[in-house]
Amino acid sequence: MANTYSKITFQIIFAVKHREALIEDTFGEILHRYISGVVSNHNQKLLAINSVSDHIHILLGLEPSIRLSDLVREIKSESSRFINANNYSRRRFYWQTGYGVFSYGHSQRPTVINYIMNQKEHHTRVSFRNEYQRFLEAFEIKCDKKYLFDFFD
Repeated sequence: MANTYSKITFQIIFAVKHREALIEDTFGEILHRYISGVVSNHNQKLLAINSVSDHIHILLGLEPSIRLSDLVREIKSESSRFINANNYSRRRFYWQTGYGVFSYGHSQRPTVINYIMNQKEHHTRVSFRNEYQRFLEAFEIKCDKKYLFDFFD
């Protein structure tokens, strides 16, 4: 085949270290725009992004020119550096080690985008712990609970 064609959609979820509520509304949108730039600078397509005080959801279309793990590492390190350099957080900001990644078909994109964009409302009813465990169950991912995020709720 002369060319490579793909349409791969992933939702990535990761949390603030120790699940501290450090993503404040005052800079959440700035953080989202910055991460959008990081994704774009790696020639990938950000489809949706939203966060609450202690974690973030990113939906992106991934081109096969980069490994997902490399992109997530870049997003996390560059965004932490950005937050700290601009003193957006009241404490030194770090993301927790690890992340969740879940794949979707093209027809599922609108539903997932809607879900991501309504995170603040969603988390008035469902804790992050329950949300994340539901993802793992829905995607039939077996895991050792000691390797999950640090849950404090």
